[in-house]
Amino acid sequence: QVQLVESGGGLVQAGGSLRLSCAASGSLATVNIMGWYRQVPGMQRELVATITSFYSTKYADSVKGRFTISRDNPKNTVYLEMNSLKSEDTAVYYCYGRIRRPWSVQEYDYWGQGTQVTVSA
Repeated sequence: QVQLVESGGGLVQAGGSLRLSCAASGSLATVNIMGWYRQVPGMQRELVATITSFYSTKYADSVKGRFTISRDNPKNTVYLEMNSLKSEDTAVYYCYGRIRRPWSVQEYDYWGQGTQVTVSA
């Protein structure tokens, strides 16, 4: 079994900062890509940022220059530092992991339960 557990969401004023964390645990062989997606009611889940095990990063245009993704490979943990937050960043943020289980050559996508980020104007 694999679990992705997020923490760090909450309420913040516009212009403020928050840091999200997500730890992958359980029966893991390798954790390739980790990242963050977000979703608002009635909208599709969208990419925020991803990072590979070799620390290659990818960001949505809307967060470039404001958000920074990082990871701690030995801890299988990914972080999202969010600065200069805007009201449009309000969403449920989901942790994502592309993970290979032991005794398997195939990778699977796993998701956390989501953490609410609310930015007040």
